[in-house]
Amino acid sequence: MSTPTRAPTPSRRAPSPPLDGSPVSAAAAVARGAGTPTGAPPVAARSGSERARSGIRLLPGRGWKRLLSPLAVVGAWQLVSTFGIVSAQKLPPPTRIWSTAVGLSTTNSAAYGTLPGAMVVSLQRMAIGFTLGAAAAVSLALVAGLSTLGENSVDPLMQMLRTLPLFGLIPVFIVWFGIGQLPKVLLIALGAAVPLYLNTFSGIRGVDAKLAELGKVLQLRKSALIRHIVLPGALPQALVGLRQSLAVAWLALVVAEQVNANAGLGYMISQATQFLQNNVIFVALLVYCVLGLLTDTLVRMLERRALAWRRGFLEH
Repeated sequence: MSTPTRAPTPSRRAPSPPLDGSPVSAAAAVARGAGTPTGAPPVAARSGSERARSGIRLLPGRGWKRLLSPLAVVGAWQLVSTFGIVSAQKLPPPTRIWSTAVGLSTTNSAAYGTLPGAMVVSLQRMAIGFTLGAAAAVSLALVAGLSTLGENSVDPLMQMLRTLPLFGLIPVFIVWFGIGQLPKVLLIALGAAVPLYLNTFSGIRGVDAKLAELGKVLQLRKSALIRHIVLPGALPQALVGLRQSLAVAWLALVVAEQVNANAGLGYMISQATQFLQNNVIFVALLVYCVLGLLTDTLVRMLERRALAWRRGFLEH
């Protein structure tokens, strides 16, 4: 009597760990020959990654809390003006500033133009200058961070530039490039490039050496090593530099637009200074503050998405 044969049991393979965007998981993916994650992530890992992936959707729910402190300052400002602690000539109340902003937005002033038109001009200068500065900063940081020769060639020059008084270069730029758009854009680009370069260079040099050794063991090409290990490892520090460079770029824009400009928010400040109209000055300054807060919010949203694999101690 023959014994029935049992069908062979298929071998079970442990599921691959999920990719979360970190350099460690990227190196692990290359090690197992997978470029994209497969399989559903565990529940513990899924909660953090799903929350990070929905960062833009969750931002309005949590972002309103960041408006509490600015609104509290505006409320205290209104009380100071209402009770006469500071004269309205020196510190116009928010209600007067609001009415001035509405008037500048709806009418075309011979001295200032319109507020929306000034914002468009300033944003164009900011976008062009910051794009040029950021592209140059990241390129130079890669050259200096990935080789000793590049560091010896690029880093001393950037360390010299960081010590130069940025606004002391305005007369030199006027002599070199005239009084048109070019010196203003270059001043913004220079102001944005230095912080981003320093932080990106520091992030590249701060990548764990063991990950680089792993890439060499796996015989990765240099392009793959940079894409999968170096750039993800340097990204947190680079995003810090991005926020700093945006702040310096806005500051450079304020000063650049007050020198031989005929339009823009800085031009409005310069004109209002001559006419002793503090309310117009405060309108332009508050617009700068709002634009700076918006750009910082965009970087925070990008950071929440790009650094989904990194959780801070406040998220535990």
